[in-house]
Amino acid sequence: MLGFYIYILYTIERSDVMEIYFDNSATTKPYDEVINVIAETMKNCYGNPSSAHRLGLISETKMNESREILARSINCSRDEIVFTSGGSESNNFLIRGFVKEGSHVITSKIEHPSVLNMCKELETLGVKVTYLSVDGNGKIDMSELDRAIDKDTQIVSIMHVNNEIGALQDIYSIGKLIKEKSSRVKFHVDAVQSYGKFKIDVQKANIDLMSVSSHKIHGPRGIGFAYIRKGLIPKPLIFGGGQERNLRSGTENLASMAGFAKAAEMIYKNREQNYNKIADLKSYFINKLENINNIKINSPLSDGFSPYILSVSFIGVRSEVLLHLLEEGGIYVSTGSACSSKNTKDSHVLKEIGLKDQEVKGTIRFSFNEYNTMEEVDYTMNILDKSLKFLRRVGK
Repeated sequence: MLGFYIYILYTIERSDVMEIYFDNSATTKPYDEVINVIAETMKNCYGNPSSAHRLGLISETKMNESREILARSINCSRDEIVFTSGGSESNNFLIRGFVKEGSHVITSKIEHPSVLNMCKELETLGVKVTYLSVDGNGKIDMSELDRAIDKDTQIVSIMHVNNEIGALQDIYSIGKLIKEKSSRVKFHVDAVQSYGKFKIDVQKANIDLMSVSSHKIHGPRGIGFAYIRKGLIPKPLIFGGGQERNLRSGTENLASMAGFAKAAEMIYKNREQNYNKIADLKSYFINKLENINNIKINSPLSDGFSPYILSVSFIGVRSEVLLHLLEEGGIYVSTGSACSSKNTKDSHVLKEIGLKDQEVKGTIRFSFNEYNTMEEVDYTMNILDKSLKFLRRVGK
Protein backbone atom coordinates (compact mmCIF):
# COMPACT_ATOMS: atom_id res chain seq x y z
CA MET A 1 0.00 0.00 0.00
CA LEU A 2 2.94 2.31 0.64
CA GLY A 3 3.80 2.01 -3.05
CA PHE A 4 0.46 3.47 -4.03
CA TYR A 5 0.79 6.40 -1.64
CA ILE A 6 4.16 7.21 -3.22
CA TYR A 7 2.53 6.85 -6.64
CA ILE A 8 -0.16 9.34 -5.67
CA LEU A 9 2.43 11.75 -4.28
CA TYR A 10 4.34 11.78 -7.54
CA THR A 11 1.32 12.03 -9.84
CA ILE A 12 -0.55 14.75 -7.95
CA GLU A 13 0.99 17.86 -6.45
CA ARG A 14 0.04 17.97 -2.79
CA SER A 15 -1.17 21.53 -3.22
CA ASP A 16 -3.61 20.20 -5.83
CA VAL A 17 -5.19 17.60 -3.54
CA MET A 18 -8.84 18.50 -2.99
CA GLU A 19 -10.93 17.56 0.02
CA ILE A 20 -14.16 16.05 -1.30
CA TYR A 21 -16.95 14.82 0.96
CA PHE A 22 -19.11 12.22 -0.78
CA ASP A 23 -20.41 10.60 2.43
CA ASN A 24 -23.46 12.76 3.11
CA SER A 25 -25.76 9.83 3.82
CA ALA A 26 -23.60 9.09 6.85
CA THR A 27 -23.76 12.65 8.13
CA THR A 28 -23.60 16.19 6.80
CA LYS A 29 -21.52 19.23 7.62
CA PRO A 30 -23.64 21.63 9.72
CA TYR A 31 -24.65 24.90 8.10
CA ASP A 32 -22.82 27.92 9.54
CA GLU A 33 -26.21 29.43 10.34
CA VAL A 34 -27.10 26.31 12.34
CA ILE A 35 -23.91 26.56 14.37
CA ASN A 36 -24.68 30.21 15.10
CA VAL A 37 -28.24 29.43 16.22
CA ILE A 38 -26.97 26.68 18.52
CA ALA A 39 -24.42 29.02 20.11
CA GLU A 40 -26.97 31.83 20.51
CA THR A 41 -29.52 29.47 22.06
CA MET A 42 -27.00 28.08 24.54
CA LYS A 43 -26.04 31.63 25.51
CA ASN A 44 -29.46 33.25 25.68
CA CYS A 45 -31.84 30.38 26.48
CA TYR A 46 -30.01 28.52 29.22
CA GLY A 47 -33.00 28.07 31.49
CA ASN A 48 -34.64 24.66 31.81
CA PRO A 49 -37.80 24.66 29.63
CA SER A 50 -39.62 22.82 32.43
CA SER A 51 -38.85 25.50 35.01
CA ALA A 52 -41.71 27.79 36.11
CA HIS A 53 -39.66 31.02 36.20
CA ARG A 54 -39.03 33.59 33.47
CA LEU A 55 -35.86 31.97 32.13
CA GLY A 56 -37.66 28.67 31.87
CA LEU A 57 -40.49 30.36 29.96
CA ILE A 58 -38.01 31.90 27.50
CA SER A 59 -36.57 28.46 26.81
CA GLU A 60 -40.00 26.86 26.52
CA THR A 61 -41.03 29.51 23.98
CA LYS A 62 -37.90 28.81 21.93
CA MET A 63 -38.62 25.08 22.07
CA ASN A 64 -42.21 25.57 20.90
CA GLU A 65 -41.04 27.79 18.03
CA SER A 66 -38.63 25.06 16.91
CA ARG A 67 -41.32 22.40 17.18
CA GLU A 68 -43.70 24.54 15.10
CA ILE A 69 -41.15 24.96 12.29
CA LEU A 70 -40.59 21.21 12.09
CA ALA A 71 -44.31 20.46 12.21
CA ARG A 72 -45.03 22.79 9.29
CA SER A 73 -42.40 21.02 7.20
CA ILE A 74 -44.47 17.80 7.14
CA ASN A 75 -47.99 19.31 7.46
CA CYS A 76 -48.83 18.36 11.03
CA SER A 77 -49.47 20.16 14.31
CA ARG A 78 -46.66 20.85 16.74
CA ASP A 79 -48.32 18.62 19.34
CA GLU A 80 -47.63 15.67 17.03
CA ILE A 81 -43.84 16.22 17.16
CA VAL A 82 -41.85 14.46 19.91
CA PHE A 83 -38.15 15.25 20.09
CA THR A 84 -35.76 12.29 20.34
CA SER A 85 -32.02 11.71 20.03
CA GLY A 86 -32.32 10.80 16.34
CA GLY A 87 -33.47 8.24 13.82
CA SER A 88 -32.53 5.06 15.65
CA GLU A 89 -34.30 6.07 18.85
CA SER A 90 -37.36 7.21 16.92
CA ASN A 91 -37.56 3.90 15.04
CA ASN A 92 -37.25 1.87 18.24
CA PHE A 93 -39.72 4.07 20.11
CA LEU A 94 -42.40 4.11 17.43
CA ILE A 95 -42.33 0.40 16.65
CA ARG A 96 -41.92 -0.98 20.15
CA GLY A 97 -44.39 1.50 21.56
CA PHE A 98 -47.40 -0.05 19.85
CA VAL A 99 -46.86 -3.81 19.97
CA LYS A 100 -47.26 -6.58 22.51
CA GLU A 101 -47.10 -10.37 22.54
CA GLY A 102 -49.26 -11.70 19.72
CA SER A 103 -49.04 -8.52 17.64
CA HIS A 104 -47.98 -8.59 13.99
CA VAL A 105 -45.47 -6.21 12.41
CA ILE A 106 -44.70 -5.91 8.69
CA THR A 107 -41.44 -4.46 7.39
CA SER A 108 -39.03 -5.04 4.51
CA LYS A 109 -35.79 -6.99 4.30
CA ILE A 110 -33.73 -3.88 3.47
CA GLU A 111 -34.66 -1.65 6.38
CA HIS A 112 -32.15 0.16 8.57
CA PRO A 113 -30.62 -1.98 11.35
CA SER A 114 -32.50 0.08 13.96
CA VAL A 115 -35.72 -1.35 12.52
CA LEU A 116 -34.56 -4.87 11.66
CA ASN A 117 -32.78 -5.45 14.97
CA MET A 118 -35.76 -4.08 16.89
CA CYS A 119 -38.00 -6.51 14.99
CA LYS A 120 -35.68 -9.41 15.82
CA GLU A 121 -35.88 -8.44 19.47
CA LEU A 122 -39.67 -8.26 19.29
CA GLU A 123 -39.80 -11.78 17.84
CA THR A 124 -38.19 -13.06 21.06
CA LEU A 125 -41.07 -11.41 22.94
CA GLY A 126 -43.79 -13.20 20.98
CA VAL A 127 -44.37 -10.65 18.23
CA LYS A 128 -44.85 -12.02 14.72
CA VAL A 129 -42.84 -10.19 12.03
CA THR A 130 -43.27 -10.44 8.27
CA TYR A 131 -40.24 -9.35 6.22
CA LEU A 132 -41.22 -8.27 2.70
CA SER A 133 -38.90 -9.11 -0.17
CA VAL A 134 -37.70 -6.47 -2.63
CA ASP A 135 -36.90 -6.56 -6.33
CA GLY A 136 -33.54 -5.74 -7.93
CA ASN A 137 -34.25 -2.02 -7.52
CA GLY A 138 -35.04 -2.35 -3.83
CA LYS A 139 -38.82 -1.91 -4.24
CA ILE A 140 -41.37 -3.85 -2.23
CA ASP A 141 -44.17 -5.79 -3.94
CA MET A 142 -47.47 -4.07 -3.16
CA SER A 143 -49.45 -7.28 -3.64
CA GLU A 144 -47.21 -9.05 -1.10
CA LEU A 145 -47.87 -6.23 1.37
CA ASP A 146 -51.60 -6.50 0.72
CA ARG A 147 -51.57 -10.25 1.42
CA ALA A 148 -49.45 -9.84 4.57
CA ILE A 149 -51.86 -7.54 6.45
CA ASP A 150 -54.08 -9.55 8.80
CA LYS A 151 -56.26 -9.06 11.88
CA ASP A 152 -53.23 -8.96 14.20
CA THR A 153 -51.20 -6.43 12.21
CA GLN A 154 -50.38 -3.39 14.31
CA ILE A 155 -47.66 -1.63 12.30
CA VAL A 156 -46.30 -1.55 8.77
CA SER A 157 -42.81 -0.02 8.86
CA ILE A 158 -41.25 0.96 5.53
CA MET A 159 -38.31 3.30 4.90
CA HIS A 160 -38.90 6.07 2.37
CA VAL A 161 -35.35 6.15 0.92
CA ASN A 162 -32.92 3.30 1.46
CA ASN A 163 -29.69 4.51 3.04
CA GLU A 164 -27.41 2.21 1.01
CA ILE A 165 -28.77 2.26 -2.54
CA GLY A 166 -31.20 5.18 -2.60
CA ALA A 167 -34.29 3.16 -3.55
CA LEU A 168 -37.40 5.31 -3.14
CA GLN A 169 -40.58 3.61 -1.92
CA ASP A 170 -43.93 5.05 -2.99
CA ILE A 171 -45.14 5.91 0.50
CA TYR A 172 -48.30 7.57 -0.83
CA SER A 173 -49.45 4.36 -2.54
CA ILE A 174 -48.35 2.27 0.44
CA GLY A 175 -50.28 4.46 2.88
CA LYS A 176 -53.38 4.31 0.69
CA LEU A 177 -53.22 0.52 0.46
CA ILE A 178 -52.79 0.11 4.21
CA LYS A 179 -55.75 2.33 5.10
CA GLU A 180 -58.00 0.71 2.49
CA LYS A 181 -57.10 -2.69 3.93
CA SER A 182 -57.45 -1.71 7.60
CA SER A 183 -57.87 1.72 9.16
CA ARG A 184 -56.55 0.34 12.44
CA VAL A 185 -53.08 -0.60 11.10
CA LYS A 186 -50.50 2.10 11.77
CA PHE A 187 -48.14 3.16 8.97
CA HIS A 188 -44.61 3.98 10.14
CA VAL A 189 -42.11 5.62 7.78
CA ASP A 190 -38.37 5.86 8.38
CA ALA A 191 -37.76 9.20 6.65
CA VAL A 192 -34.19 9.72 7.84
CA GLN A 193 -32.76 9.74 4.30
CA SER A 194 -35.66 11.57 2.63
CA TYR A 195 -36.62 14.39 4.99
CA GLY A 196 -35.42 17.69 3.57
CA LYS A 197 -34.86 16.15 0.15
CA PHE A 198 -38.42 15.15 -0.81
CA LYS A 199 -41.74 16.77 0.03
CA ILE A 200 -43.46 14.70 2.70
CA ASP A 201 -47.08 15.41 3.61
CA VAL A 202 -48.06 13.05 6.42
CA GLN A 203 -51.76 13.75 5.86
CA LYS A 204 -51.79 12.96 2.14
CA ALA A 205 -49.53 9.92 2.62
CA ASN A 206 -51.67 8.51 5.47
CA ILE A 207 -48.57 8.32 7.66
CA ASP A 208 -49.28 7.67 11.34
CA LEU A 209 -45.72 7.53 12.63
CA MET A 210 -42.47 8.87 11.20
CA SER A 211 -38.79 9.03 12.17
CA VAL A 212 -36.50 11.94 11.25
CA SER A 213 -32.90 12.84 12.08
CA SER A 214 -31.28 16.28 12.12
CA HIS A 215 -27.70 15.47 11.13
CA LYS A 216 -28.71 14.25 7.66
CA ILE A 217 -29.82 17.79 6.69
CA HIS A 218 -26.85 19.87 7.94
CA GLY A 219 -28.21 20.04 11.47
CA PRO A 220 -26.63 18.91 14.76
CA ARG A 221 -26.17 15.29 15.76
CA GLY A 222 -28.01 13.76 18.67
CA ILE A 223 -31.41 15.24 17.87
CA GLY A 224 -34.35 14.05 15.80
CA PHE A 225 -38.08 13.78 16.07
CA ALA A 226 -40.85 11.21 16.06
CA TYR A 227 -44.06 12.25 14.36
CA ILE A 228 -47.04 10.65 16.13
CA ARG A 229 -50.50 11.22 14.68
CA LYS A 230 -52.91 12.83 17.13
CA GLY A 231 -54.81 10.24 19.16
CA LEU A 232 -52.03 7.63 19.11
CA ILE A 233 -50.16 7.07 22.38
CA PRO A 234 -47.10 4.80 22.29
CA LYS A 235 -45.52 3.27 25.36
CA PRO A 236 -42.45 5.36 26.28
CA LEU A 237 -38.93 3.98 25.94
CA ILE A 238 -37.57 6.40 28.54
CA PHE A 239 -39.25 7.14 31.86
CA GLY A 240 -38.50 10.06 34.13
CA GLY A 241 -39.71 13.62 34.59
CA GLY A 242 -42.46 13.45 32.00
CA GLN A 243 -41.05 15.76 29.34
CA GLU A 244 -42.43 15.62 25.78
CA ARG A 245 -45.97 14.97 27.05
CA ASN A 246 -44.78 12.00 29.14
CA LEU A 247 -43.59 10.24 25.98
CA ARG A 248 -39.85 10.93 26.14
CA SER A 249 -38.48 11.97 29.52
CA GLY A 250 -35.20 13.81 30.00
CA THR A 251 -34.17 17.47 30.10
CA GLU A 252 -34.72 18.94 26.66
CA ASN A 253 -31.74 19.50 24.36
CA LEU A 254 -32.92 22.99 23.46
CA ALA A 255 -29.88 24.24 21.54
CA SER A 256 -29.96 21.22 19.25
CA MET A 257 -33.72 21.56 18.80
CA ALA A 258 -33.22 25.15 17.64
CA GLY A 259 -30.35 24.11 15.36
CA PHE A 260 -32.48 21.33 13.89
CA ALA A 261 -35.30 23.76 13.16
CA LYS A 262 -32.90 26.20 11.48
CA ALA A 263 -31.49 23.42 9.28
CA ALA A 264 -35.01 22.35 8.30
CA GLU A 265 -35.97 25.92 7.41
CA MET A 266 -32.93 26.32 5.20
CA ILE A 267 -33.05 22.98 3.44
CA TYR A 268 -36.77 23.14 2.66
CA LYS A 269 -36.44 26.69 1.34
CA ASN A 270 -34.00 25.38 -1.28
CA ARG A 271 -35.32 21.82 -1.60
CA GLU A 272 -36.27 21.84 -5.30
CA GLN A 273 -33.16 23.76 -6.32
CA ASN A 274 -30.96 21.35 -4.36
CA TYR A 275 -32.72 18.32 -5.82
CA ASN A 276 -32.25 19.46 -9.41
CA LYS A 277 -28.61 20.38 -8.87
CA ILE A 278 -27.80 17.03 -7.28
CA ALA A 279 -29.74 15.11 -9.94
CA ASP A 280 -27.54 16.77 -12.58
CA LEU A 281 -24.42 16.03 -10.55
CA LYS A 282 -25.34 12.35 -10.18
CA SER A 283 -26.01 12.03 -13.91
CA TYR A 284 -22.63 13.60 -14.64
CA PHE A 285 -21.00 11.19 -12.17
CA ILE A 286 -22.64 8.17 -13.83
CA ASN A 287 -21.60 9.34 -17.31
CA LYS A 288 -18.00 9.62 -16.13
CA LEU A 289 -18.16 6.10 -14.68
CA GLU A 290 -18.72 4.76 -18.19
CA ASN A 291 -14.98 5.21 -18.75
CA ILE A 292 -14.16 2.74 -15.96
CA ASN A 293 -14.24 -1.00 -16.62
CA ASN A 294 -15.74 -3.78 -14.48
CA ILE A 295 -18.23 -1.80 -12.46
CA LYS A 296 -21.90 -2.31 -11.57
CA ILE A 297 -24.27 0.46 -10.55
CA ASN A 298 -26.52 -0.86 -7.79
CA SER A 299 -28.73 2.18 -7.25
CA PRO A 300 -31.96 2.35 -9.24
CA LEU A 301 -31.74 4.90 -12.04
CA SER A 302 -35.45 5.02 -12.92
CA ASP A 303 -38.86 4.31 -11.38
CA GLY A 304 -38.25 5.81 -7.98
CA PHE A 305 -34.80 6.75 -6.71
CA SER A 306 -32.97 9.37 -4.70
CA PRO A 307 -30.36 11.40 -6.60
CA TYR A 308 -28.51 11.87 -3.33
CA ILE A 309 -27.18 8.27 -3.18
CA LEU A 310 -25.16 6.23 -5.68
CA SER A 311 -24.01 2.69 -4.89
CA VAL A 312 -21.34 1.25 -7.20
CA SER A 313 -19.60 -2.14 -7.17
CA PHE A 314 -16.00 -2.19 -8.42
CA ILE A 315 -15.45 -5.79 -9.44
CA GLY A 316 -12.24 -7.44 -8.32
CA VAL A 317 -11.28 -5.01 -5.53
CA ARG A 318 -12.07 -4.85 -1.82
CA SER A 319 -14.14 -1.81 -0.99
CA GLU A 320 -12.38 -1.07 2.31
CA VAL A 321 -9.01 -0.91 0.54
CA LEU A 322 -10.39 1.31 -2.22
CA LEU A 323 -11.99 3.56 0.41
CA HIS A 324 -8.61 4.26 2.02
CA LEU A 325 -6.91 4.91 -1.30
CA LEU A 326 -9.60 7.43 -2.17
CA GLU A 327 -9.12 8.97 1.26
CA GLU A 328 -5.41 9.36 0.52
CA GLY A 329 -6.46 11.45 -2.47
CA GLY A 330 -8.74 13.56 -0.26
CA ILE A 331 -12.01 11.83 -1.19
CA TYR A 332 -14.31 10.63 1.59
CA VAL A 333 -16.85 7.91 0.83
CA SER A 334 -18.42 4.89 2.54
CA THR A 335 -18.58 1.16 1.94
CA GLY A 336 -22.28 1.24 2.84
CA SER A 337 -24.30 2.22 5.88
CA ALA A 338 -22.21 4.31 8.27
CA CYS A 339 -23.94 2.55 11.15
CA SER A 340 -22.32 -0.72 10.14
CA SER A 341 -19.47 0.09 7.73
CA LYS A 342 -16.87 -0.86 10.35
CA ASN A 343 -18.63 -4.19 10.78
CA THR A 344 -17.15 -7.05 8.75
CA LYS A 345 -20.61 -8.44 7.98
CA ASP A 346 -21.67 -8.03 4.35
CA SER A 347 -24.51 -5.65 3.51
CA HIS A 348 -27.94 -7.24 3.89
CA VAL A 349 -29.34 -4.68 1.45
CA LEU A 350 -26.98 -5.57 -1.39
CA LYS A 351 -27.61 -9.27 -0.87
CA GLU A 352 -31.38 -8.79 -0.96
CA ILE A 353 -31.25 -6.99 -4.32
CA GLY A 354 -29.34 -9.93 -5.77
CA LEU A 355 -25.68 -8.93 -5.79
CA LYS A 356 -23.02 -11.62 -5.93
CA ASP A 357 -20.47 -11.88 -3.12
CA GLN A 358 -17.72 -10.31 -5.21
CA GLU A 359 -19.98 -7.39 -6.09
CA VAL A 360 -20.98 -6.88 -2.46
CA LYS A 361 -17.36 -6.86 -1.28
CA GLY A 362 -16.40 -4.25 -3.87
CA THR A 363 -19.18 -1.74 -3.20
CA ILE A 364 -18.67 1.95 -2.49
CA ARG A 365 -21.47 4.37 -1.65
CA PHE A 366 -21.15 7.93 -2.92
CA SER A 367 -23.68 10.32 -1.37
CA PHE A 368 -24.01 13.96 -2.33
CA ASN A 369 -25.05 17.34 -1.00
CA GLU A 370 -25.84 20.68 -2.61
CA TYR A 371 -22.27 21.94 -2.21
CA ASN A 372 -20.66 19.18 -4.29
CA THR A 373 -19.50 20.25 -7.76
CA MET A 374 -18.75 18.84 -11.22
CA GLU A 375 -15.10 19.74 -10.63
CA GLU A 376 -15.10 17.44 -7.62
CA VAL A 377 -16.51 14.65 -9.78
CA ASP A 378 -13.76 15.13 -12.37
CA TYR A 379 -11.09 15.02 -9.67
CA THR A 380 -12.69 11.93 -8.11
CA MET A 381 -12.69 10.08 -11.43
CA ASN A 382 -8.98 10.77 -11.85
CA ILE A 383 -8.12 9.39 -8.40
CA LEU A 384 -10.59 6.53 -8.79
CA ASP A 385 -9.08 5.47 -12.11
CA LYS A 386 -5.54 5.49 -10.69
CA SER A 387 -6.65 3.62 -7.57
CA LEU A 388 -8.45 0.88 -9.49
CA LYS A 389 -5.59 0.35 -11.91
CA PHE A 390 -3.20 -0.05 -8.99
CA LEU A 391 -5.47 -2.40 -7.01
CA ARG A 392 -6.28 -4.60 -9.97
CA ARG A 393 -2.62 -4.81 -10.85
CA VAL A 394 -1.64 -6.00 -7.38
CA GLY A 395 -4.73 -8.17 -6.95
CA LYS A 396 -6.45 -6.33 -4.10
